[in-house]
Amino acid sequence: MGRSIVLEEGNVRQGLLGLVMALVEIIHEALRLQALRRMETGDLTTEELDRLGRTLQALADEIAVFKREQGIEDAVQSVRQGLDDLATDVLDTLLDPLRLTVRDDER
Repeated sequence: MGRSIVLEEGNVRQGLLGLVMALVEIIHEALRLQALRRMETGDLTTEELDRLGRTLQALADEIAVFKREQGIEDAVQSVRQGLDDLATDVLDTLLDPLRLTVRDDER
C-alpha cells in the first residue's frame, strides 16, 4: 500500500482541479446509481424520472465541458485511477487480512 503523492509546483493547480473534479464525478455516479435504485423500486413518477434524467445528463455534460476547458482531463483520470487503486487495496486487505501480513514480512 505504500503509495506516495508527488506534487510539482507547476501542476498543483491542475492536480487540485483534477482531485475536485474526480470527487464531483464520483458524487455524480453515486447520484446516478441512487436514481437507478429508486427507478427500479418504483419510487419515482414518470415526470420525476424525466427531470432526474435530464438533470443528471446536464451535470455530466457540464463536467465534461469544464474538464475540457480547464485542460484537466488527464489529471482527473489520473486521480480516478489512483483512487480506484487505493480502494482496491483497501478492499483486498479487508477481504484478506493475511495479505497485509505477508506484505509486511516481505519488506
